[in-house]
Amino acid sequence: MRFHDLDLPSEIMHAISDLGFSYCTPIQAQTLPHTLTGKDASGKAQTGTGKTAAFLTTIFTRLLRTAPPGKRRHGSPRALILAPTRELVLQIVADARELTQYCNVVTVAILGGMDYQKQQRQITEQQVDIIVATPGRLLDFKRQQYVHLDQVEILVIDEADRMLDMGFIPDVRQIVHATPNKDKRQT
Repeated sequence: MRFHDLDLPSEIMHAISDLGFSYCTPIQAQTLPHTLTGKDASGKAQTGTGKTAAFLTTIFTRLLRTAPPGKRRHGSPRALILAPTRELVLQIVADARELTQYCNVVTVAILGGMDYQKQQRQITEQQVDIIVATPGRLLDFKRQQYVHLDQVEILVIDEADRMLDMGFIPDVRQIVHATPNKDKRQT
C-alpha cells in the first residue's frame, strides 16, 4: 500500500516524501486504514518496522483535520504518547518533528533526567498538541497541575510489554484514568 492511497494531509505527505518513503510497511498497511478512521488499534512488530510512524501519522492527521473540542488551556495536550524510557521518548519526539516540519504542531517531551523547569515552561507557556512522556515524570507534572489530561483525544502506549516488565502498570493505569473515557478518545 502506498502512503498516497491513504488520503493524508498534504503537509504530512510532503514530509513522508522528504524522508524517502512511498510505501507503507506491513504494520502501517494493517493499522493505518483503521486508525485513520478513528478506530482503536494495537500492534506488535519488530523494532524498525514503522510502528512509531504509524501512530504519529494517525495523530497528525487527526490534529490537522479536526478542530479541538472546546476551549483548550495550556498543559492540555490533544494527544498523549507514553513510553517506558527517556531514549524512546526522545526518539519519538525527533520522529514527530520530522513528520511535522510543514505544519504547526507542537510536540513536547516530558521525562526524568532533564531540566525540570525548562519542561515546565514548555508546557505552561504555550498550547501543546502532543506530549510524549515517561509515566513517572508525567504523573509528577500532573500532581503539580502543570499537565491536564482531561482533553486527550488520542492516547498511545508505546512498548506496553516493556512498561509491564519495568513495573509501570500502576502509573499507566493512573494516567489512563485521568484521560477521557474510552468512548471519547482513540487508543
